[in-house]
Amino acid sequence: MTVPGSEPFDAVDVIRTKRDGRPLEAAQIDWVVDAYTRGAVAEEQMSALAMAILLRGMTRPEVARWTGAMIASGERMDFSGLSRPTADKHSTGGVGDKITLPLAPLVAAFGVAVPQLSGRGLGHTGGTLDKLEAIPGWRAALSNAELMDQLEDVGAVVCAAGAGLAPADKKLYALRDVTGTVESVPLIASSIMSKKIAEGTGALVLDVKVGSGAFMKDLDSARELARTMVDLGTDAGVRTVALLTDMAVPLGRTAGNALEVRESVEVLDGGGPADVVDLTVALAVEMLAGAGRAVPEAEVRAALADGRAKDVWRRMIAAQGG
Repeated sequence: MTVPGSEPFDAVDVIRTKRDGRPLEAAQIDWVVDAYTRGAVAEEQMSALAMAILLRGMTRPEVARWTGAMIASGERMDFSGLSRPTADKHSTGGVGDKITLPLAPLVAAFGVAVPQLSGRGLGHTGGTLDKLEAIPGWRAALSNAELMDQLEDVGAVVCAAGAGLAPADKKLYALRDVTGTVESVPLIASSIMSKKIAEGTGALVLDVKVGSGAFMKDLDSARELARTMVDLGTDAGVRTVALLTDMAVPLGRTAGNALEVRESVEVLDGGGPADVVDLTVALAVEMLAGAGRAVPEAEVRAALADGRAKDVWRRMIAAQGG
């Protein structure tokens, strides 16, 4: 029984449970994520818990509950009012990974809405928003109404995720970055999937990078991360698939925000490096299938060559002031 005004659990007990290798109860998970978001669990206590999770791991039910608690910390978006199905892509990131830029307009060219709520750079590589801000006038911040209007009108939007989506993740992510706990598969998976599920997309394709330029250096750890994220998405009712892709060498020929935008435009003009084109097409085929629009690979490639995707790109950039 808890005293009125006090907390139902003790953070130290939760830390000890995981430290000693026992699974956390659903109620413990719900409480600790909420209490940390509210400031009732101290940074050093969450640091200890994150390290215990890194070292001891989590069961599938634990990861699912942790992800659910992160989603519950904020708002959820709803795209059911759109006239077209939605699909999204998430990449775990790598050097020269500019795939979102040609991919979003390419998928939108086939009548599927792509709500890419993206982030800033991680580590040494620029994020999607950093790349697009190399375009004069382009703005990342859109209201929910602007986002919906652009999805209905243009079909693709790349913008900053609102502060209301999984605020627990934002706080925990910053903590993991400075406590050496970024590499924990349960914490990576729940971080990515809490945002993507809260975002409300109907289908999700995960591009899990493997190799020296990626978070996951070897195939086994990349496969574990992919499987964990696909399970989380599937359990939440999102059609989720993952591709394991090579990041032993940089993607394409350029790295650097403005250079990567230029290379993306080359791809949308029907040219560009073969590896960038091939990955863009492979992800587009999976996104379209997930949204219920099975399109042959040759037809997807044709939409790059004949300018259909480029037309959507122009409208997408112009709609955000670029």
